[in-house]
Amino acid sequence: MIKKLYKKIIPEKNRNNIHVFIQKLSYPLYLGNKYYCNCCGKSFRKFLPKGNIKRPNAKCPYCSSLERVRLLDLYLKNETDIYKKENIKILHFAPEESLFIKLNRPGVTYIDGDINPANAQNIIDITNIQFEDEYFDYIICSHVLGHVPNEEKAISEMFRVLKIGGNAFVMTLLNQNADKTFEDPAITNANDRLNHYGEPDLCRLHGNDFSKRLSKSGIKVERINYTEKLDIETLKKGSFGNGDREIIFKCTKQK
Repeated sequence: MIKKLYKKIIPEKNRNNIHVFIQKLSYPLYLGNKYYCNCCGKSFRKFLPKGNIKRPNAKCPYCSSLERVRLLDLYLKNETDIYKKENIKILHFAPEESLFIKLNRPGVTYIDGDINPANAQNIIDITNIQFEDEYFDYIICSHVLGHVPNEEKAISEMFRVLKIGGNAFVMTLLNQNADKTFEDPAITNANDRLNHYGEPDLCRLHGNDFSKRLSKSGIKVERINYTEKLDIETLKKGSFGNGDREIIFKCTKQK
């Protein structure tokens, strides 16, 4: 009853802010040297568990970055100029706070968006993006497409607003043992979705055909397992996951 009353009285965006504030107050309890978060630059004796089936050492106690966010941040820093280049336009769906802080900087047109106003500054439906063709230099779309009923329309819209020569960095939950994506329109119940897809609000569980699903005319897709470029010590300290959530799909729009 208390939880229901709390949710009814306090708006979702405020609840999110309260949760982040409380977590940052308690982070000193986890300080140590075993793990390192490259997103916030802090070290810890352990990370927090996360997920329906709890993944150990998944969530940073300070900035809340997950395995996939830390790996993407490291990739963007080392392999792109997105954190340095000025006069660029970035579209960031379902923005992660740790990436939001780094991307939203002077000299950059940064647009974050989500269909839920509690999760971003701008309400953006990925299947009907309110920007002109070839507007953005970069798009970040991490763990969004699996939740969108009309995935094909979302992909089409995303690439429509991407400039020629621009890059979209896409991530999703993968079943690396499946050749094809599994989706069944008859599965609508949250519990059934959890059992079949791994999360209660997913519409599908992507398989190894995800690159093909992203491939469109004029779009080059590169599947990147960035952990393969990291040494063992960095992998252990960063806790970058097992690849189910952390594969980066770099989509480049060509002429």
